[in-house]
Amino acid sequence: VQLQAFGGGLVQSGGSLRLSCAASGVSGTIFSIKSMGWYRQAPGNKRELVASITTGGSTNYADSVKGRFTISRDNAKNTVYLQMNSLKPEDTAVYYCNLATWITDYWGQGTQVTVSS
Repeated sequence: VQLQAFGGGLVQSGGSLRLSCAASGVSGTIFSIKSMGWYRQAPGNKRELVASITTGGSTNYADSVKGRFTISRDNAKNTVYLQMNSLKPEDTAVYYCNLATWITDYWGQGTQVTVSS
């Protein structure tokens, strides 16, 4: 399984970005996928969950992003999206795509999101 993330960049506070993550090589794991999601890690901090979405469409968000970020997925394309609105400087981090199965987790390479004040 490989995860390729797109969409990071530099944006001003209050702006928006959309991240996408495409999973390939999932045919052998398709029935064991629990969820896809996004985590982030800022310098000096632990990696934290931003948002996740199950194969059934249930979503989970970190309290800090509720009402600002929206996660969605296209099951046919094995792609997950993260729409980030009203971005704040504290959202600055490397964002990692995650695909969770019942056996293990897979991670993308990370994409930098920088929000300037």
